[in-house]
Parts: sequence; structure tokens; C-alpha cells
Amino acid sequence: MVLKIILILLFIVIFLGMILFISKIYQLKKLGKMTSSDVIDYVTKDDDEIKISVAIIKDGEVTYQVYGKNGKTLDDTKYDYEIGSISKTFVGLMLSKAIEDNKINLNSSISEYLALDKDKYYPTIERLITHTSGYKSHYFNKQRVSNYFRQNNDFYGIHKNDILNKVKNIVLEDKDYKFKYSNFGIAVIGLVLEQVYDEDFVTLMNDFIENDLNLKNTKVALSTGNLSGYWNWKEDDGYIPAGAIISNIEDMIQYLKYYMNCEDNYISNTYAELKSINANNSIYEKMNIRMDKVGMTWLIDEKNNIIWHNGGTSNFNSYFAFNKSKKIGVVVLGNTSPIKKVPMTVIGVDLMNELKSTS
Repeated sequence: MVLKIILILLFIVIFLGMILFISKIYQLKKLGKMTSSDVIDYVTKDDDEIKISVAIIKDGEVTYQVYGKNGKTLDDTKYDYEIGSISKTFVGLMLSKAIEDNKINLNSSISEYLALDKDKYYPTIERLITHTSGYKSHYFNKQRVSNYFRQNNDFYGIHKNDILNKVKNIVLEDKDYKFKYSNFGIAVIGLVLEQVYDEDFVTLMNDFIENDLNLKNTKVALSTGNLSGYWNWKEDDGYIPAGAIISNIEDMIQYLKYYMNCEDNYISNTYAELKSINANNSIYEKMNIRMDKVGMTWLIDEKNNIIWHNGGTSNFNSYFAFNKSKKIGVVVLGNTSPIKKVPMTVIGVDLMNELKSTS
């Protein structure tokens, strides 16, 4: 009986997902030729709650603006946004620092750092951080079914031990798999970082953010801020590394500056090419969104020379990109679901193209 209910629920979720996917394709095609201002007007139309923070860096100069209902410009309140999967770039940065400090080897198997069978194949750190390990985005379990009814966060309550136990049971070949974006893989990187630093991930990442990056308004697994709809987390949740950071536009501008201006090897190494993935599709290409190569979580648009990442949770989505040679960068943070109207990625890509054309 329980299995039957689960199968019915899965069918409903898949069916609704197909409807949303078809709707999203239609929207993206429709918006392909709109300017960034047009898209902002479209996304904010008749929405009393929406707050979109947009920052631009061009030739060292920083400007930012907050947009509300019907594209109206608001005061410069620093709103707190979940940045979703942009959190993965923080994991990549911490990993790069650990590699520089000789704590982790990029080509080593995770079995060298975790309590795993030494005679069995497990992915390398490089394959995990480039999403070429063969791991799925996530794995189904009873907690995810419960979360569907009780939580806005699909990953709530999935413990670190659940991640490690799943790793032990997955059988993979020793090869580079086709690029497959994996929240699970980044969760495993989080376990590795915990082991080499002998510290729980939340404490470790918050310390890194505050003391190494000097970002005072950015926290992981906080679940609170001056907006609404934040994901709940338990401190020992295994998927925290994949997308649990909350930040504001001020800190994200500073984070963008690190990548555009800092020459420290551990920073520049994160966006150096590690794998050629060619993970493009016709819909994205029409909007000039490309995934040609990948670094330590960073996606590389080789055609347009753009390093980028985006993120989305139930009630927030975001975009972060830069082109060092053109000295341009963009951050877009929104308190709206990426499937509600239009992802912030569309606004961000339009802005990058507009900046590039005037540089």
C-alpha cells in the first residue's frame, strides 16, 4: 500500500514537472529577444512582494539597484537572499584552498579521506567537483517523500550519514561520466572537507566566509533573513554544501570582486578549465546561455568568455557571472522561484551581453 502511494505521488510529481517544463520552454523562447529591463518589468509585474537586487561591475566601477513591483526602483535595502547552488562555488573555493594547503589531492579518490572500502572504486575529487563522477543529482529516499508534504526544502533531514551510506552502496566505473549536475556529489565533497579539517561543515564554512573572505552578511544554513520563504535546515543535513548559503547584494559584490581582481592561485584555479562538457541545448543557446567547460563547480561559456553559475531554491533564485578580459561582472538576486516566471539567469545573461557590447 505504501509503495502504491509512493508510485502515485511520483507520477503526480513527474506529470506536474512536465507541465512546468513545457511552460518554461515557452517562456524562455518568448523572452529570448527581450532586453534586461524588459525582463525585469515582466518578472516584477503586479508582484507586491518581489525584490530583485542587481549589481554590475564595469571597468572597476560598481553600481547596483533594487527593483520591486512593476520594475519600480526601491531604496538600497540589503535584502537577504538564498543563493542556492551558487553556494557550490564557495565549496569549490574552500576545496581549492585545501588543495593549495596540501590537505587534498584533486586526483585522489574520496576513499582516501572517507571511511570507505579501499578495494572498491570511488570517484576522484576532480570528478565530483566537475559533475563527471556518475553520481545522480540526488537519490530518492523516504525523507524526500516526507519533505514533499511537510517541508519547502526537499533536502531537509537527510543526514550526513545518509550521504555516506549511499556512497558505499553505489557502484560506478572508473571513468569520466557525461556531465550530470550533482547536488549529491557536492554533498560528498562537504564530507571530505569535514574530514581533512576535522570540523563540521557549517562551522567550517561560516568560518571560511567570515575570516578568509571577510563577508560579514553571508551565512550557511541560517534559515532566516529580512525576506520570507527560507529553507529550513538541520545542522547535520548532508546536502547543506550544495545550496544552503544566504547572502546579500553587498557581500556578493565583494565576492564578485575577489574573482575579477584577485590573483591568488587558489581563487583563479577554481575557474580554470578542468573538463570539456559541451552541456548545451538549443533553448539555452538561443538566449546565449552556454556550458562548454567546467572548473571547480564554475561553468565556463567558452564562446563568450564568461565564467558563471546560478542557483535556485523554492522561493529564491540567482545568477553570478564575470568576464575578466572585458572587466565586466553581474550579480542578480531575486526572491522568487526560478519556475514561477523567469529565472534570474535570463536577466543576468542579458546584462552580460549588453555590457559586453559596450566594452
